[in-house]
Amino acid sequence: MGKDSVVMVRCLVMKLSEKNHTYFLQKLSKQRAKLVKGASDTIANDLSVIDGELADTIDRSTVETERSFMLRLRERERKLINKIDEALSRLNKDEFGQCEECGDNIGLERLKARPVATLCINCKEDEEKRES
Repeated sequence: MGKDSVVMVRCLVMKLSEKNHTYFLQKLSKQRAKLVKGASDTIANDLSVIDGELADTIDRSTVETERSFMLRLRERERKLINKIDEALSRLNKDEFGQCEECGDNIGLERLKARPVATLCINCKEDEEKRES
């Protein structure tokens, strides 16, 4: 097998069946909607304070700690929403399931477990080794 053949084989992109395309579209859309609803609920309910609720310093401290935790959680969810939007964009451009690092297929099982994945398992393991 010549050098050109290897390049051609590596450039093959996983083409999702219509069933899998619909599955990932629905899964990502539902996950996004759930996260957006949670963020809206946080703004409407969890971040509001009723007058007289903060009678003493300990109450204020507890509320501020809970609020800080909730905001950190929502920030993580905001980042996940961005990843979901990027995955939906890749899905619409028929680039979904292709490793951004090496170009190989990510694999259906990995995508089912983490549909926002952008790296195949080998590249992800290499990345984690470099980070540790």
